[in-house]
Amino acid sequence: MKIFRMLGRNVRDAFRSVFRNFSLSLAAITCITITLIIVAIALLASLNINNFTKVIKEDVTVVVFIKKEVGEEQIAAIRTQLDNMNNIASITYKSKAELRQEMEASSSKLASAMKAWGEEENPLRDTFEIKVTELEQIGTTADNIKNIDGVESVNYGETMINQFLSAFRVVKKATVLAVIMLIVVIVFLIVNTIKLTIFSRKREISIMRLVGASNLSIKMPFVIEGMVLGMIGSIIPILIIIYGYYAFYQHFGGQIFSPLIRLITPEPFVYGISLVVLLIGMIVGVIGSYQAVRKYLKI
Repeated sequence: MKIFRMLGRNVRDAFRSVFRNFSLSLAAITCITITLIIVAIALLASLNINNFTKVIKEDVTVVVFIKKEVGEEQIAAIRTQLDNMNNIASITYKSKAELRQEMEASSSKLASAMKAWGEEENPLRDTFEIKVTELEQIGTTADNIKNIDGVESVNYGETMINQFLSAFRVVKKATVLAVIMLIVVIVFLIVNTIKLTIFSRKREISIMRLVGASNLSIKMPFVIEGMVLGMIGSIIPILIIIYGYYAFYQHFGGQIFSPLIRLITPEPFVYGISLVVLLIGMIVGVIGSYQAVRKYLKI
């Protein structure tokens, strides 16, 4: 019970200190809010980029065209080689007759044009449609498939996929770096704010020492104060995450430029990000305050 009473007293003192030193607290909260907004945007961007990559991986199909003269036995051998390759998630075989039926069913104009085709006149090729496990390795996988005897060509939209992957890698690294740098900035801001608070309360701290207050009881209010500053500073970023992302998602209809670039559905995504931002604010507030107390409070 004594621990709970002491903790309650420290929490009370921390809130009092926030309002007693309102100008300093407001400056810290403002800086924390602005920084956490940027952190939130970086997190939203990073996670959506991961989602873009996942969607592309699910949608991208490697189409393997078989040479015209290849018979059923060699097709079976090709299938066996594909089954034994790495980075293959699924394989679907479609004969040229099946492809012809699909094309005829998809368009009446195509159906009219294909009626004149006999078995020998059919220019289509037997194909394997392949899904890969790791999209980043799709180029290597395609090159290995090209080397299989009986394969005429391999197509997966190489140029577009490589451009997507290259852009996503750059943006992902940039957002991760931005989040790390911004967290360091928040810690720096809180450290300096608590330093100023400690300097303005030297007399109070001296009195606490004289009456026999322990190191922990002197330090704890400052640490909790940092956590409170982080919590308050995270309120506006959380509101922006929830309402801003909803508006952004609805404005673009859940995708950007292409169905391949689909945004993550807001619920429960925004609540998870909001919790992360709140925890970041609280944790860096505690770390910043602790560092300031340890370094600048001579106890």
